[in-house]
Amino acid sequence: MEAMPEQLIDPFRRRVDYVRLSLTDRCDFRCVYCMAEDMTFLPKRQVLSLEELQEIAAAFTELGVRKIRLTGGEPLIRPNVLSLVRGVGELPGLDVLAMTTNGSQLQRLAAPLRDSGVSRLNISLDSLNPRKFRHLTRYGNLDQVIAGIDAAVAAGFERIRLNAVILRGRNEDEVLDLVEFASQRGIDIAFIEEMPLGRIVEHDRRLSFCSSAELREIISQRYSLQSGTAPGVTDGPARFYQLGDSATRVGFISPHSENFCHLCNRVRVTVEGRLLLCLGNEHSADLREVLRRPGYDRDQLKMAIVNAVARKPERHYFDHGPEPQVLRFMNTTGG
Repeated sequence: MEAMPEQLIDPFRRRVDYVRLSLTDRCDFRCVYCMAEDMTFLPKRQVLSLEELQEIAAAFTELGVRKIRLTGGEPLIRPNVLSLVRGVGELPGLDVLAMTTNGSQLQRLAAPLRDSGVSRLNISLDSLNPRKFRHLTRYGNLDQVIAGIDAAVAAGFERIRLNAVILRGRNEDEVLDLVEFASQRGIDIAFIEEMPLGRIVEHDRRLSFCSSAELREIISQRYSLQSGTAPGVTDGPARFYQLGDSATRVGFISPHSENFCHLCNRVRVTVEGRLLLCLGNEHSADLREVLRRPGYDRDQLKMAIVNAVARKPERHYFDHGPEPQVLRFMNTTGG
């Protein structure tokens, strides 16, 4: 039998040591850049069980993965989510357990998450205007999310980062307010260029696009951004700048305007068990089929992962055409 590698190395000599693991495709929001208002979600039989998700996490850590981020949909609406968090957090060799959330459930779950092993949180926040927030999320309650952010700050996570998707004509006038909000709490914020995933009718992505360079120019009118770090120097695709002499860092994730694929160290696993090798491509492997085979053992899963990573593409090619290049929505992609 072929020897099992201790690290995942793709065809372009990039080490894959970071996995984004989706716990659900469902969400209590319907953010306009993420999904349609009227969504059809996966039937239960197609969704990985908590035990299967734990098994995938264990296989990846045995292959040298050192960071796992739990995503969705909204991961905190998954029943019994804390039992999975605890199990993943106890895996040998895992250095960082993180989570991305919309913040709606954090007021009650921030402290239990911290106690269960989550050290870093990313929280989506696209507006500080209650009416605009409701329009962007369709169902979100801004006061509830802010209370969740403050509960997370109080819980003492190692790192908290706000994620904001800026759309021209919708919320670009709030960039400075969002930076100020993060600065007041001593947490980070990252501005993300909208990604062309899924077919939406809410807005024209070609007209709503705001580049990271435009946002840096806006922020620089009020704040000093110092010592930019390239993507990959941190633990993901964001290019971070220190906000003056504060503890806050401002990041920019620029899949369109400042491609970072040459530094990619991550893969995604959807809640139906598809191992996605690139955010902007449909290359994938079916891990659920492996998990549910008669006579399954973990080495079969690990070999399926190794073989898939050997097909990881070099880069994505996002553009602003009228049709999305990838038809799956962000909620089914996994954060």
